[in-house]
Amino acid sequence: MTHPVDDWRNGGFGLYVHWPFCQAKCPYCDFNSHVTANIDQSVWVKAYQSELARVSEQLQGRVLNSIFFGGGTPSLMHPDTVAAVIEAARDIWPFANDIEISLEANPGSVEAGRFAGYRDAGVNRVSMGIQALNDADLRRLGRIHSVGEAKAAFDIARNCFDRVSFDLIYARQGQTPQDWQAELTEALSMSIDHLSLYQLTIEEGTAFGDRYARGKLRDLPSDDSAADMYQLTQDICAAHGMPAYEVSNHAVPGAESRHNLIYWRYGDYVGIGPGAHGRITLDGARYATETHRAPGAWLQAVSNGSGENLREALEREDAAVECLMMGMRLREGLDMERYAQLSGTPLNADKLQDLAKMGMISISEQRLHATDKGRAVLNAILRDLLVD
Repeated sequence: MTHPVDDWRNGGFGLYVHWPFCQAKCPYCDFNSHVTANIDQSVWVKAYQSELARVSEQLQGRVLNSIFFGGGTPSLMHPDTVAAVIEAARDIWPFANDIEISLEANPGSVEAGRFAGYRDAGVNRVSMGIQALNDADLRRLGRIHSVGEAKAAFDIARNCFDRVSFDLIYARQGQTPQDWQAELTEALSMSIDHLSLYQLTIEEGTAFGDRYARGKLRDLPSDDSAADMYQLTQDICAAHGMPAYEVSNHAVPGAESRHNLIYWRYGDYVGIGPGAHGRITLDGARYATETHRAPGAWLQAVSNGSGENLREALEREDAAVECLMMGMRLREGLDMERYAQLSGTPLNADKLQDLAKMGMISISEQRLHATDKGRAVLNAILRDLLVD
């Protein structure tokens, strides 16, 4: 077992690149995304390159396991922009032989036309935001593509990339468990090896949040119906050979998102671009980093030397809590010895025993797992473990 100074090696090392622009703002979205008509991509290339040069001085000699272009809508990036960022990263860090380079894409015809360009730039995995497989719900979710366009884009992506994932949202307005079962079964028939399946959550500060507060967001499924849909999701995906490896993510074994596994295994990752978060270990201390959220403010800050507006050393206990909260999302669970090394104290044995008796957790070979029953109420388990 590594010492805490090298603890990040348990999770690996990744790079997250945030592209903050979208064609339209979805009513459920609380991500840092902005709609703008004119974008000078050459300015953004220079800014990304500048940020990579800044962090490279502090993190030399590491092997890079993954790059993830997120957003916003990264499929609005020109392939040359993507290529320039990948090349800048390659100049700094040796790439792992199996490096995963992912890009989030909207399933529209414009983005599909760029897929070959992204492949040639070095992207080897695409994650598509399809969200629903019927047109009425796509319109309700504020999506600007149709099911037909999504399926056509998916087919193009499958021809360009070995690995293609897509997202769906369930517990939507008016949706029944039977509706979701049919839709999920259709998705699983599309020769897919990875699915991200999220329950619709109403976030404050979004258009859906405002409507909900005014009583205008009708026909949301009951909590019991949403819980049924969650359980259906687990059962149907497992029956199709795509069990949940994380609370909301399902994959054929071997097709898991390597970049997201860095987060959940509590590795190190550099975050560049507006509003990007990072976790980096320097001289034995783990730091949380954040960047300016507004695109203009971020560009100005980069031109002044750094896009970061926060770099905060995490207390040992706080790092251990983050490691626990991330690791318990995974089916593989948490290494309890690693947690004890990070925190300085092991988890409370009495609480573990009580949770095990209730069937919420299991422990095998010093790994702590949430059971299927426990994963459905994971936040309650975490509260119990973390509160004295």
